[in-house]
Amino acid sequence: MIPLFSASQANVGLDLESALMRVVQSNWYVLGGEVSAFEREFAAYIGTPECVSLANGTDALELALRAVGVSADDRVVCVANAGFYGSTAIHAVGATPLYVDVEERSLNMAPAALAEALQHKPKAIIVTHLYGQLADIEALAELAREAGVAVIEDCAQAHGAALRGRRAGSFGDVGCFSFYPTKNLGALGDGGAVVCRDREIAQSVRMLRQYGWSTKYQVSVPHGRNSRLDEMQAAVLRTKLPRLDASNDQRRNIAARYNAAFVDLPLTLPPSTGEAYAGHLYVVRVDAREAFREHLRSHDVATDVHYPVPDHLQAAYPGAQRVGTLAFTERACRTVVSLPCFPGLPDGDVAQVIHAVRSFFAR
Repeated sequence: MIPLFSASQANVGLDLESALMRVVQSNWYVLGGEVSAFEREFAAYIGTPECVSLANGTDALELALRAVGVSADDRVVCVANAGFYGSTAIHAVGATPLYVDVEERSLNMAPAALAEALQHKPKAIIVTHLYGQLADIEALAELAREAGVAVIEDCAQAHGAALRGRRAGSFGDVGCFSFYPTKNLGALGDGGAVVCRDREIAQSVRMLRQYGWSTKYQVSVPHGRNSRLDEMQAAVLRTKLPRLDASNDQRRNIAARYNAAFVDLPLTLPPSTGEAYAGHLYVVRVDAREAFREHLRSHDVATDVHYPVPDHLQAAYPGAQRVGTLAFTERACRTVVSLPCFPGLPDGDVAQVIHAVRSFFAR
């Protein structure tokens, strides 16, 4: 079976053992030199002066919301087709998600929908760069800033995606990242980070990630917790970061090969395989989704659905607030399918995926 993702294949050639042993021999395992160095290196890579590493990407979103002043009873605009991660963070701070529809082609937040939502006086927006494809972030950020609304970028799937030389995470007030193992920059467990230009926001997140301490045992901000990236994960991420751009190019090349092979098929393909697309997931849309997935399974090709249930229809949160019908969101959740696309995927496996997809439509 060709996997949707393989960490062992993606990590070929990386000397992770030396990174881990460096930490073991240092006798310092939490908030030490590896974490400090990774924060400097990742900030430089993104192009922001500040980076604060955290335990996971969901904490990054939640602490970013708190750092920009979102609290109970505020509204936060977001999309409903991104796996509920942003919604989880919004609910965690006691705020209310205000869902808006996506663009039909990119499946990212539609600027026209945001413009309408801003009339409801939200405190912030979370812009998710879904599947590694940059949203129309310049237009979205301009609309939000004209309304005095904070912009948080959810870059969990977009490490390295860029627009005119600026990378995902550098456009908003705060950029949030996950380093879950399947991400473009993945640890050997959970990890996350926020990046920003504002030193006060960064300092707020630093305090929140460690109990709200300003100095040891002195709690200066409420709602703190233990959300520290450990030294071993930081060492792994430092080892992998220099190879991120090359890995993203491998993802883009596979995606471009798929697009060329599928252009004549009744599929909706990713809108871009250029620098604005980090290739985190290669997602097509097909009406007969379950039959399509079963056919690929019979040809030893794994698939997945990112994501089948829109946030506003999740059973745990009835009565979700939304602007409009979210028609494009709901249709996407019924038709999206993810195909294998990751660095290290052999050429022969790519050819097998192409054959399996084409044979479905040749029946």
